[in-house]
Amino acid sequence: VAYLIVFHILFVLFVWTYWKSVFTLPIQPGKKFHMSYADQERYESEERPEVQRQILAEIARKLPVYTRTGNGGIRFCDRCQLIKPDRCHHCSVCAMCVLKMDHHCPWVNNCIGFSNYKFFLLFLAYSLLYCLYIAATVFKYFIKYWTVMRHSPELWRSPEPACGELTNGRSKFHILFLLFVAIMFFVSLMFLFGYHCWLVSRNRSTL
Repeated sequence: VAYLIVFHILFVLFVWTYWKSVFTLPIQPGKKFHMSYADQERYESEERPEVQRQILAEIARKLPVYTRTGNGGIRFCDRCQLIKPDRCHHCSVCAMCVLKMDHHCPWVNNCIGFSNYKFFLLFLAYSLLYCLYIAATVFKYFIKYWTVMRHSPELWRSPEPACGELTNGRSKFHILFLLFVAIMFFVSLMFLFGYHCWLVSRNRSTL
């Protein structure tokens, strides 16, 4: 009973954080970062790049923008018509500029950024614990599998259930498959979760 309680607690936390990672919409920069209609007309009518950079610099003078492009200009998105704040990037999949964008995750089909990075990090943590718990609780049956197969091969082939053992060979292969899949995902998630913890500790993002 205790195993089932812990399992369902981890499962609910895993599903909840996955749900929040998927359905929490990414946030665009505020209205103050969007260009006004007059500024757009002035910017688009100007053909000289150096004058365009000056126009953007004038607009961004009162904005909390510190990151610059490679040539020292203001980061500007032509598609969204806004001045990009620090760590803001345009996502071609979502077709919008995402505030503090980390990456677009295909596993959750959503942009990971300011609005849902916390849920994504919790999703990785609970997925890691979930796989670890499954592997730990299945491991003793994996040991039974090899013990029976090595010392009593005729019992392993028997379709009749033995006392305290697994029922048949097919169910034992299910145990093997579950254990190796749980370990495989655990190792993968461990590196991914460790990498994002390192990013958080350094106040950095993937992009």
